[in-house]
Amino acid sequence: MAKLIYSTIPSLDLYVEDEYGDFEWAAPDAEVHGFVNELERPIGTYLYGRRMYETMRFWEIPPSGDDEPGVSREYAEIWGKAEKIVYSRSLGSPTTARTRVEREFTPDGVRHLKESSEADLSIGGASLAAVALAAGLVDEIRLLIVPVIVGGGKQALPDGLRRRLTLLDESRFAGGTVHLRYAVDSDG
Repeated sequence: MAKLIYSTIPSLDLYVEDEYGDFEWAAPDAEVHGFVNELERPIGTYLYGRRMYETMRFWEIPPSGDDEPGVSREYAEIWGKAEKIVYSRSLGSPTTARTRVEREFTPDGVRHLKESSEADLSIGGASLAAVALAAGLVDEIRLLIVPVIVGGGKQALPDGLRRRLTLLDESRFAGGTVHLRYAVDSDG
């Protein structure tokens, strides 16, 4: 059975965007981006809400030019090879390859995906991840904590959620970013 993984890049105070919706401070340097590429390589399907999909579709066309880091082009290739499912009532047809739109996110539907998938799944976007966490669907949480405090905005993790976690791995990077990988204990 495939795992459902919630990966996110929050500030030290666990916001994925500030109060103005900005997240430029979360842009990874080449070292962190290369690490992210290795984390994302085994993902077979990305699950997104509309807003996260609209942000991520940037990667449909690989960045080009001599000034573009190789890690960016590599990430675009990784992202392009994976399936994408967008949960949205308002999005029409998808504008990226290997993408389908589902009108409703259902726990049973995601359980079926986990049972039938050969490769792990990734859930992107704090709002959609909050629903999956509340339903007990998330198997792992991966945080790449950026050394910045933004003081408010959209939280990486929802209020009112209680889950026991087991630390599986940690990594430190020269720029101060820290990666923490946790298993979400099934007993809650």
